[in-house]
Amino acid sequence: MKKVIGFHYTLKDQEGTVVDSSEGRDPLYFLESAGQIIPGLEKEIIDLKIGDKKNVEVKAAEAYGEVNPDMVLKVKRSQFPEGADLKVGDQFQVNNEPHSPVFTVIELTDEEVAIDGNHPMAGKDLFFDVEITETRNATDEEMAHGHAHGPGSHH
Repeated sequence: MKKVIGFHYTLKDQEGTVVDSSEGRDPLYFLESAGQIIPGLEKEIIDLKIGDKKNVEVKAAEAYGEVNPDMVLKVKRSQFPEGADLKVGDQFQVNNEPHSPVFTVIELTDEEVAIDGNHPMAGKDLFFDVEITETRNATDEEMAHGHAHGPGSHH
């Protein structure tokens, strides 16, 4: 039987800057082996018990992967809609496929737009402070849906 685990977390980068946190929100819930959280974090917390706290370092390869230079592209400005007000930091998807990469504009010239399809956290080691708030067997419904439904088993 797969487990559902709920946990509070604080995510920091290598410099110790808080990147994200569940503080003031509901815990994050995931279904074991469903790919809902990064593999390196799941591996470290899957066997913890309610109330356990742990500091977890996840190397880039087990988080959002290493930076893939093939995902950094230069495209002609003419490939964007005419009059598009592009700015560094703008994000878009090339198509509406559910798992297509999100590209970020990283540089602009009069003729070209440099875009990056890597996840913003790619190539970065991540540091988590976690506290387990719940661990239970997954319901049949969660198993069928392939994800955790959180508090009260509803999503």
